[in-house]
Amino acid sequence: MPARLRPIFAILAAALIVACPCLAFDTPLSEEAIREAYFLGQRGDETMARLLAKYTKVLPVPKFGPHIAAVTFFTPFALAVQSSSQRASGYSAQQAQLDHRGKAESVRITVQIQFTDSYGPLIAAPTGSRAGSPTGYVLRPYSFWKDFDVRIFNSRAQDAKELHPFSSHGEPNLLCGYESGCTLTGATLYFDFPADAFESGEASIDVIPPEGDPVTIDFDLSSLR
Repeated sequence: MPARLRPIFAILAAALIVACPCLAFDTPLSEEAIREAYFLGQRGDETMARLLAKYTKVLPVPKFGPHIAAVTFFTPFALAVQSSSQRASGYSAQQAQLDHRGKAESVRITVQIQFTDSYGPLIAAPTGSRAGSPTGYVLRPYSFWKDFDVRIFNSRAQDAKELHPFSSHGEPNLLCGYESGCTLTGATLYFDFPADAFESGEASIDVIPPEGDPVTIDFDLSSLR
């Protein structure tokens, strides 16, 4: 390359690096990464548990209102580990690579909600339709989680863009006994996004409960694979 052109190519290369919307976590996953995730998931031991724990933030119990107990940000690599851990023993690393090949990668955010003394499985309700009827208690509906507002942003900045999942749902958490039946203890909310939605390398999740104070959970995605 002529010496006079080297500064020009250096400037162009630097501009491309700056303009590149590089993500903090791995995506798309290489064949080697899928294989590594497969073996981590198949182990199902403390090594896997410690790895996946890095993707979860645990919150303290509030003084009032429901407990937003934990928020998880699972990257494509973490999802591959989780998927492998849920497969039967006959599932192979080669099959994991084939199953992943050609699929669009995503991230999954989950929000764990637990009941507290001030926001429990029972809610006050009048025992009759007439005015002045005594107050009794009824079971909180299994779909109570629909009263929670969850907003997810692609950074922690004030002007951050709110993201909208391509898929979301919730499900009740139940504690079941052999003779006592099942008791509603909380709920888990799921939100799925394209992996390239978090180009800033940050994520911020606001959870606004129907009672009590809202909470904000920030993730530095550079610390996640």
